[in-house]
Order: sequence, then C-alpha cells, then structure tokens
Amino acid sequence: MALLARHRSLGTAPPAEHAWLVAHGERRTLAPGDIHVRKGEFATALHIIFSGHEAIRVDRGAGSHKIMEWRGGDVGGVLPYSRGATPPNDIVAEEPLEVLEIGAEHLPEMIRECPVVTATLVHAMLDRARQFNAHDLQDEKLISLGRLAAGLAHELNNPASAAVRSAKLLEESLDAADDAAAAVGAARLSGEQLAAVNAIRDLCIGADGTTVRSPMERADREDAISDWLDLHGASERCAAPLAETGVTLAALDGLAASVDRNTLDASLRWIAARCQVRMLTSDIQTATSRIYDLVDSVKGFTYMDRAATPEPVDIRRGIRDTFTMLAAKTRGKSVEVSLEFAPDLPAAHAVGAELNQVWMNLIDNALDAAPVGGHVTVTAGRVRDRVVVQVIDDGAGIPADIQNHIFEPFFTTKGVGKGTGLGLATVRRILQRHEGEIEMESRPGRTRFQVSLPVER
Repeated sequence: MALLARHRSLGTAPPAEHAWLVAHGERRTLAPGDIHVRKGEFATALHIIFSGHEAIRVDRGAGSHKIMEWRGGDVGGVLPYSRGATPPNDIVAEEPLEVLEIGAEHLPEMIRECPVVTATLVHAMLDRARQFNAHDLQDEKLISLGRLAAGLAHELNNPASAAVRSAKLLEESLDAADDAAAAVGAARLSGEQLAAVNAIRDLCIGADGTTVRSPMERADREDAISDWLDLHGASERCAAPLAETGVTLAALDGLAASVDRNTLDASLRWIAARCQVRMLTSDIQTATSRIYDLVDSVKGFTYMDRAATPEPVDIRRGIRDTFTMLAAKTRGKSVEVSLEFAPDLPAAHAVGAELNQVWMNLIDNALDAAPVGGHVTVTAGRVRDRVVVQVIDDGAGIPADIQNHIFEPFFTTKGVGKGTGLGLATVRRILQRHEGEIEMESRPGRTRFQVSLPVER
C-alpha cells in the first residue's frame, strides 16, 4: 500500500483502489538480464513498476537501440481496453526490477472497482501507443534515408567517375593538340593544303561522327584506320579518336595526296586531338548533366526546400523520382518497369515528402518481390474525387494465411536483416493522416497494392 501511495502514476488513486490492487496482485522481482515478456508473446498481466528499469531494444540494421522503456513509477504489460500486441523484441530488465503484477483475468473487475486507476491506465495506454508510433516512424525515416543514400551513392558514382576520368584525359588531349597545331603551323601549308586539312577536320566533327556503331564495328574500323596510318607513316595513336568520327579512308587518301608525310602526320595528330577534345567535353557535359538530374530528383523526392505542410503534389513526379532513387536495384534485377499515368491526372492534397515515403516502400517491395527479369507496373488515374495509384509486380505473391498481417508493425516476410516490418505499417499510418486508403490483393504471379488519396480541391 505504501509503495502504491508513492507511485508516480497511480499514487493519487483512492486507498480503496490501492487495496484492491494489492489484494489481486503478486509482487515479483527480476534481476538484470531477466526477460519479463518474450518477443512475439502477449503479456499476461498488468505491470505496476515500483523500482528498477526494463526496456525493449531492437536492431533494424543500424545497431541495437532502445525503442521503449519503463522505470519506477511507470505501468506496462496489459492495460484496460487494449486490443493487445506482442513486443517486437524481448522486454528485458536492465536494473533490478520490483513490480506488482495484476493478472489479465482480473482486469474486467478492476475496471468496475477501480475507476481512477482505470482512467490513469487508459491515458498511459494512449501515451504508449503514441510513443511506439513515433519510434516506428522515426526508424522508418532513417531506413528510407539509408536506402535513399545507398541508391544515390551508386547512381552518382558512375557519372562522377566518368567526369573525373574525362577531365584528366582532356588535359592530355589539349597538350597534344597544342603540339600538333605548332607542327602544322611550322609546315607553312598552302591554301589548297590547308583546305584539305580543314575538310578532314570538318568531316571528323560533323554529323557523321555521331553514328552509333557496335563494339565489333568500332574495333574493325579502328584496325582499318590503324593499318592506313602505318602504311602512310603517321602516328597510330590517331586511330582510336579518328575511328569514333565520320572520316573515311577515301578522305584520308585525298589528304595524303595533298601533303607530304611529315605534314600528314602533324595534320592528323592535330585533327585527332581536336576530335578527342570535343568527345571528352561531350562526355563531361553528359556526366555532369546526369549528376544535376540526380540531385534535382533528390530535391524533388525529399521536398528539402518545402515546409512539411499539405499542398498540391504531382504524383507523377514523385513516382519517377522514386524510380530514379531505386535505379540500381531495378538494373541489378533486370526488372522491366512500366509507368502508366492518366493524361488528366490531378494533383493530390498531401505532404509531398511523406507521400514519397509511401511510393518508396511500395515500389521497393515490388522490386524485391519481382523475379529477375520480371515486371513492375505503376498506374495512376482519377476515380471521382480520388487519385488512385496501383503498384503491381509479377512475383510469387503473398501467402493467403499471412495477408491479414502484412500491415501490422514488425511483421515481415523478408529474411533476417532484410526487412524491419515497419514499411507497410508506416505506409498505412501516413495514408490515414492524409485521408487516404490502401488495399492489397495477391496471388501467385500478381500482387497489387492500390492507394487512393483525395485530389487537391
């Protein structure tokens, strides 16, 4: 009785209610490391904690961390009117724990006999639900951020490496062009000879130079030009740059007939260097444009320059940005992606960053489920005053006996370390805040998640 009177949560209850709790409870002590409630099992009693500390810790891929704890003065276990839930991991005593346990079978009587205690416990239950939801949402945000960072790092690496590589080669090509230009200038070409050199240069940098050739065609062409250069005493290092252009052997024959061998070599080195500079400049422009597009997609995906308030949201942009973030996974599994957007698709009324978290989870799951070489389809259209989005994959499907559990927190069908069980629970919670709905149907070879949201009025 004295401990209950000093209890932070229940101390203000009438003495009669304290007496009822003592009469129907059992005192227990737990040592550090003792498991109070096991993972996946329902608590069987109300826990009134007098002293000590217990906690739930989980590891969702970034190290173990605490998601819920109870100390002296807290209440836990089964609470009145709770629908019951199993903990995502063992609840373990971290300090010597002293607790009064009221068996769940006594709760109906407690509700009648102890109204003040019952009201306090209901408030504690609501606070606990909010705390769990806050932890879940934060964990899912961190997981999504990690997924986003991994995908972005992979996508940025290729164009960034290409830009650095091309920039280094560009410096060498500029030096080669300067040396060759000096040699051509020293040759004091006549007007006719200079016209012949410029004709080859124009042919190299003209539209014909953009012809797409197969690797085999490029190799054969480079060998042919290399043989021609060797025959005419010119540097074979010009072969690779010239092979990427539209120059022909006939045109080279015309130049060889106009100038002597030394001038021919200098002229071709100058032309090859000029072509190489143009190609490297184009490669750098392409790579940096790709980086710019990726950064723009990240800004669009995260809404980093927007306040977290509902506004008109372009569904198409969000879905495309999501696939950009997941491009590495898409290529890795050779998944074919189809996007089908209605031409009159209206904007949705939502917080854009949160809505993109929905697309990230659903599309990432679809890519995981699809087989290698499979297909993922995303459609979006308007049905009356709702925007309806469907994410469909041709994977093995979700077994019928677990379909009712997929939106439950911590439930996952993925292997250890591959899934947290938070994704779909977070999706549903976000959609509920946006007055949205989510439905699922699944059979072998076809799983469809359908999201509906209010249109922007």
